Amino acid sequence: MGTPETRRTLPAKRSVLLALRHYGRVLVRLKWLTAPAMLLTSLGNIGINYIAPLIVAKLVGDIAGGGQVTLSSTLPYVLGFVAVLLLAETLWRIALHCLNRLDALGIEQLYVLGMDELLARDAAFFHDNFAGSLTKRVLSFATRFEQFVDTLTFQIMGSLVPLLFGVVVLWRYEPLLVVGLLVMISVTAVCVVPLIRRRQALVDQREEAIARVAGHVADSLMNMDTVRAFAAEEREAAEHRSRVATSRRLTLRSWDYGNLRIDTLVAPMSVLTNALGLLLAVTLGGGGHGVEAVVVAFTYYSNATRIMFEFNQIYRRLENSMTEAAQFTELLLTPATVLDPPAPEPAPTGALDVRFEKVAFAHRGGRPLFDGLDLEVPAGSRVGLVGRSGGGKTTLTRLLLRMTDVDSGRILVGGLDIGRMRQADLRDLMAYVPQDPAMFHRSLRDNIAFARPGASDAEIRRAAEAAHVTEFADALPHGFDTMVGERGIKLSGGQRQRVALARAILRDAPILLLDEATSALDSESELLVQEALWRLMEGRTALVVAHRLSTVAGMDRLVVLDRGRIVEQGSHDELITMDGTYARLWQHQSGGFLDDTPARAEFP
Repeated sequence: MGTPETRRTLPAKRSVLLALRHYGRVLVRLKWLTAPAMLLTSLGNIGINYIAPLIVAKLVGDIAGGGQVTLSSTLPYVLGFVAVLLLAETLWRIALHCLNRLDALGIEQLYVLGMDELLARDAAFFHDNFAGSLTKRVLSFATRFEQFVDTLTFQIMGSLVPLLFGVVVLWRYEPLLVVGLLVMISVTAVCVVPLIRRRQALVDQREEAIARVAGHVADSLMNMDTVRAFAAEEREAAEHRSRVATSRRLTLRSWDYGNLRIDTLVAPMSVLTNALGLLLAVTLGGGGHGVEAVVVAFTYYSNATRIMFEFNQIYRRLENSMTEAAQFTELLLTPATVLDPPAPEPAPTGALDVRFEKVAFAHRGGRPLFDGLDLEVPAGSRVGLVGRSGGGKTTLTRLLLRMTDVDSGRILVGGLDIGRMRQADLRDLMAYVPQDPAMFHRSLRDNIAFARPGASDAEIRRAAEAAHVTEFADALPHGFDTMVGERGIKLSGGQRQRVALARAILRDAPILLLDEATSALDSESELLVQEALWRLMEGRTALVVAHRLSTVAGMDRLVVLDRGRIVEQGSHDELITMDGTYARLWQHQSGGFLDDTPARAEFP
């Protein structure tokens, strides 16, 4: 897929059609609001723009025909005119009531749909897209529904349906009046369509530029500490100004193209259409209806040309709504690579072993990392993964979690291929602590309880005590109700790791995955947390990634990975005796890096 900066957009037609499909499904689901909103708006416009002028035309026709102008003769026309206006106003109010609820419910459903679609994407999707850009796109996907529906209701259905009524009336006066109107509309459409296609390409470029601005803003704000640490504020500001300037240029190009070219064409066509209608009505005599036909033709042609004249505005409103919605649906055209099976099997229960069988895997665009890797972690055993950076330790945990899928081979948990169970069921079997734990901008309590939302306050506190979170939590201004800030910015690295460990303890899953889970702790804190971890590992299958070898020296077995291959495995003592890769790493680290770490004898 590539990065957001270099990825080419997918065909606009497909993403727009997909956005239309989603919007259409919402309109159908809410048809009890959609139908009355559009129908009553159309009827109201028929009354105002076609029936009321028809009453006036008949009155003018009577007067021109020599009839007497008296109160009794004009009163029926006046009363009819007023009644039509009042009825139309009532219909509009009812339509607006339905439309408001249609907009609100539709936006709600699309918000939910957008979030559901994002949650269904795999890890690679989020690696390739800025969080800020995704946020903008999913919000626009929902909120643009209101503009789309309002335009569809008021300016399309509310104009075209009444226009059809006007065509029928004109046909009764003089068929050539209808022919002339349809010819002028058709000629205008033929001339405008090529301009619309060109403008659409400019709009796609504009929206992509706007998405890049949003992505850069989010990227900078999320890494503000790094920006300040490298005194890069001016660089980031300059980059932002450059992106905004590009967005402005593309926006003006798309606007100018519509305003200068499309409007320049449509405006004279509207004038010519009005003149043609008046000329035909006068010349043909309106099929014998005289002045009445002239008034009707002039009024109805004016209504039609008003639609033509507003065409660019209508088109731009639809264009804006659909283009921004398509910015989100474009992402959905790229299929997910990690999928649940059509008929998933139940997740295994009890003590679970883990096996990697002939696993082959390569990162996208890279050389193969694993090629036929075999590894077995018996149920209830504690296995440490060690080795130099880039050996594949963290990748093994991500494959086990199905953050990405193997290229070939298989991974089994409790004897069941993980590809044959639901991803959610698989991950329910595991408690995972990454090297850089993610924190939500929520309370400390909520961050711990994220592992098990139904946990009681007492259970949360016990997990916090086991992970030594209470040592700093009780000193916070609001204790466990203290907000930790975006990405846990108010906590230190060691405190975030303790919170992540508390999550794992609260999770109480049969499989424990630790990826450098104590790397941010000082030696004294690490000793305390290690004791909690060893208690947590009892009776569980544990797979622990570590660069600091002393943290895994007491494991049942150590697996040494080098460039995706298992080069050694055994207990700490056995590997030291081999005097191979592990022994050299141990000697290197014990020369200084591990001097302040607990001795192996302190672990069970």
